[in-house]
Parts: sequence; structure tokens; C-alpha cells
Amino acid sequence: MQSYADQQALITTIDTTYAKFIAEFAALTPADRDRVIAGVDRTPGQMLAYNIGWTALLLDWEKQEQAGQTVQMPAPGYRWNALGGLYQHFYDAYQDEDLAALQAHLTANVTAITAWIATLSDQEFFEPAQRHWATTPAQWPLWKWIHINTVAPFRTFRTQIRKWQRLANATEQKG
Repeated sequence: MQSYADQQALITTIDTTYAKFIAEFAALTPADRDRVIAGVDRTPGQMLAYNIGWTALLLDWEKQEQAGQTVQMPAPGYRWNALGGLYQHFYDAYQDEDLAALQAHLTANVTAITAWIATLSDQEFFEPAQRHWATTPAQWPLWKWIHINTVAPFRTFRTQIRKWQRLANATEQKG
């Protein structure tokens, strides 16, 4: 996994990977939102909902801790070793949003995350155990938690949405 020299380097990477990911949705139509394509494990709407869900959780973990609350990880009622139900919760929570609304929702979350990163001290950013919610046996610093919930899935899902588009186009050409 890549590391970051400072907060601005992570912000820049988030902005870049997010812009590339979200640009892939420009050619999609509203009808593509829930279109299942064999060989791709999520629809375009599910890809966006997944990313909205995880970025919202990241923001919520921080908000809860700053309010003095105990954070249940990854979310109340869900465990790290059984995330399928959490993913379904994300899909269900955003099922009524069209592609444009999903994109706007995710953009707002990304904007909030990058604004939050800019407020972190070097100690908060680089050193483990700076938040109760981020203190695990792995002892990850905040930058790693943020990377895993932003940059990594933006890259992964950019590959997936491109594959979805390629297979959708091939299906249409056959039909």
C-alpha cells in the first residue's frame, strides 16, 4: 500500500482517484443504474452505494468520537467478518437515489473527508492510536483508515465500472 508524505498528498490522491472513478459514470444512462452484467459483481448503483456507505461510516466514526460516544465498528449490528449484510444495507439505503443523486451524495462525502484531513495534525495523521475507533490490533494510523475507505475502493471500482461498461457494450453489439 502506498504511504503519504503529508495530509495534502492524501487529499490530492483522493481527489485524483475520485475524479477518475466518477468520470466513468458520465456515459451511463439512468437505466444502467441497476443493470446486472455477468462477470461484474455489482451494478453501477451498487458501486456508488458501497462507496457512499463506507465514506459515510468513516465520517460518522470521527463524528461519534468527537462527540464523546463509543463507536461500534464497523457499524451497529455488523461485524468485520460478516460484511455482506452491511453491503446490502448500503444498497438498500440508497436504492431510491438515481445515478446523479448517488454521485452528488458521494461527492459531498469526499469533500467532507478531504476537509477533515486538512484539519488533522501530523500526530493524528501519522501515529497509530489517535482515535479509539482506529485503535485495532493492526495499529493503523488515520491516513491508512482513510486510504482504505477512499483511494483503494475508488481504484478498485473504477476497474469494475470500466469492465461493466466493456461487457455491457459487447452485450449490446451482440443483441
